[in-house]
Amino acid sequence: MDSRERVYRTLRFENPDRVPRDLWAVPGVEMFRLDELNWVAERFPIDITVPTSSSQKVVTAQSYFGEESTGNAVVFKYGKSKRLSGVAFKVGKNIDEWGCEWQVGEDGVAGEVKRPPLTEWSKLDNFTAPWELINEADWSIVDRFCENTDKFVITPWHVDPFERMQFLRGTENLFMDIAYGSKEVLKLRDMVHELFIKEIECWCKTKVDGIRFSDDWGMQTRLLINPKIWRELFKPIYLEYCRMAHEAGKYVFYHSDGNISAIISDLIEIGVDAMNLQLFCMDIEELGEKCRGRTTIWGEIDRQHILPFGTPEEVREAVRRVRRAFDNGSGGVIAQLEWGKLDPIENVIAVYETWME
Repeated sequence: MDSRERVYRTLRFENPDRVPRDLWAVPGVEMFRLDELNWVAERFPIDITVPTSSSQKVVTAQSYFGEESTGNAVVFKYGKSKRLSGVAFKVGKNIDEWGCEWQVGEDGVAGEVKRPPLTEWSKLDNFTAPWELINEADWSIVDRFCENTDKFVITPWHVDPFERMQFLRGTENLFMDIAYGSKEVLKLRDMVHELFIKEIECWCKTKVDGIRFSDDWGMQTRLLINPKIWRELFKPIYLEYCRMAHEAGKYVFYHSDGNISAIISDLIEIGVDAMNLQLFCMDIEELGEKCRGRTTIWGEIDRQHILPFGTPEEVREAVRRVRRAFDNGSGGVIAQLEWGKLDPIENVIAVYETWME
């Protein structure tokens, strides 16, 4: 059974030969621990890849700032941004493709947006989305990539409407706008959504297996906004992403950090096929009751406490807890973890060894 079939069987609850593996390495791991990263990828082959990855061994964390190929690999790149400048994940300032200025204080991390371009709503009327990313991309490369791998291919990190709205407007401003019901919020949402709809439409015409979108919606204990407002403002656009993907025969993969237990049932309802969640912020056993047999859990293992600070045995017990909650014996679980810059390699090994039990 090759990787692509293994993931398909998992998503369909059709008894894969083993749990599929996925590994996200933050840029700091690729920058400073590449030998360890390559060793793990050789020892535990990964079943999922993206067409922007220069290596099919492992998917490193994708940047908000566009993609570049390395080595001799032929991989997909978005069109050339008119605003992009500086170097992402390096100490200093850089500007992303939407014109948001990031400040990075430590090599290997994304940093924070310190100068959002739409701090004043008066600037919105003359602001344009970076359509060149989509219109000038060479989408034909994607199909060649998909045809030359037996891995399950999903789209890169790029569709993130709520986060993009924060980067453009500023987080504090946007939360106040939502709380007060500012009419400009809908205009900003629709501008961002329009570009992402076009992007998903383009991906749906390719041979990728899965469409991915993401937004970090959770604090440590609850949703960032009232679930009722989330259902009014964001659930409809997520529903459109899922509808488009399913009509094209693609699976939908979704990621969110934080405690989002209040909207898990909504995400299942709109058709999310696989969820990457910060499971250990929530009641894992309760989530199992909601999700088992209805959607695939695409990781993760606790990266706040257990992966960086736990013992290998604590890591193994965390994996077993996830499996007990979500694995009904026929699929529905992907063995994913996010490898942080300082996480011991022994704990990463323990994750994948335990999934093989």
